[in-house]
Amino acid sequence: MKNVCILGATGSIGKSTLEVIQKLGPEYKVFALTCCENTELLQKQIEQFKPRYVCIANNSSSKINKKKLNCKVLNGTDGLCEIASHPDVNIVLNALVGSIGVRPTLAGIKANKTIAIANKETLVAYGTIIMKELGASKASLLPVDSEHSAIHQCLGSYSRGVLQYAPTNRKSNKESVVKRILLTASGGPFWNKKSVKDITPKIALRHPVWKMGKKITIDSATLMNKGFEVIEASVLFDVPVKNIEVVIHPQSIVHSMVEFMDSSVIAQMGLPDMKLPIQYALTYPLRVPSMAKQLDFKNGIKLEFSKPDFKKFSCLELAYESARIGGTMLAVLNAADEEVVKAFLQKKIKFEDIPRIIEKVMSKHKVISSPTFKEIEEAEKWAKAKTVDFLNL
Repeated sequence: MKNVCILGATGSIGKSTLEVIQKLGPEYKVFALTCCENTELLQKQIEQFKPRYVCIANNSSSKINKKKLNCKVLNGTDGLCEIASHPDVNIVLNALVGSIGVRPTLAGIKANKTIAIANKETLVAYGTIIMKELGASKASLLPVDSEHSAIHQCLGSYSRGVLQYAPTNRKSNKESVVKRILLTASGGPFWNKKSVKDITPKIALRHPVWKMGKKITIDSATLMNKGFEVIEASVLFDVPVKNIEVVIHPQSIVHSMVEFMDSSVIAQMGLPDMKLPIQYALTYPLRVPSMAKQLDFKNGIKLEFSKPDFKKFSCLELAYESARIGGTMLAVLNAADEEVVKAFLQKKIKFEDIPRIIEKVMSKHKVISSPTFKEIEEAEKWAKAKTVDFLNL
């Protein structure tokens, strides 16, 4: 029996995880569920999956009808951390949105849990802190994003030491064979358009391949999400950013590739379905039958690849720049993006204003190269306040 804690159960990843657990059968038990605001859906999930623990991250547990629930209800970040570090939890699937996911990730690592990570902010802004704590623990960290799951599978044994606490020679072993990582991107809805001017939120939310939450969908439209994934890949697999290349692949069948020093390339393929990388993270290192549909090679599969347009999608270049600078600039990039995407969805700014304002905020930041946890938090607060200032100009 594996007890699974799902942080962010009401989002797209959380809902898919529950479907996967249902398919996996009685060996996997939903131990805890959490949400931020969607208590109506959470109530239904509680009634169906009967977890032992529930947490409402924004402290609104009064909205939950506790009369018929046979579970303990917690609140806020402390509640998330208590669940993530609970002695009976085996796997923590972190699908939270925002920096609220960082502390429960650290709590799970310190409690030596297997962490299935789908919370980008944890690795983008706090990556150095996370990996340091991971190295001092007996925890495991497995990626849920389809691209990073693909890289993990392509690397095979070479990624084990980075994501788990095993070998001591992991770095030299991996660096001697890996030439570069090829991170694929669908390109979002605008990759083949000449201009990204006059884009409304309604249009930007129409992703051609993936069904996701609003924030990540807008980030995919600007390619900032792919920039975040470059940073995540560098953190997870200990590969320099200069050795990570983004490749536009609109079919989203090749989820990423690794080129080795002998110039051979290994790719991981599959129809676009987040249930597959979710299941891989839950069952690793085992593989079991899944709900994913098979690729039909006999009837032909079209695979296209091209370079991203860094001029049109300058958010991607900003992400690379932040990664090259490092330190607190990564937290600034993440926090500024969070605020401008929120403003765009509220129709306060134009689509083309997103990278312009982020760049302004970055230009005003004094970088701390090796920040503490508190200094990263302060950088995030500064970036959000500075972004709001620019939005109000």
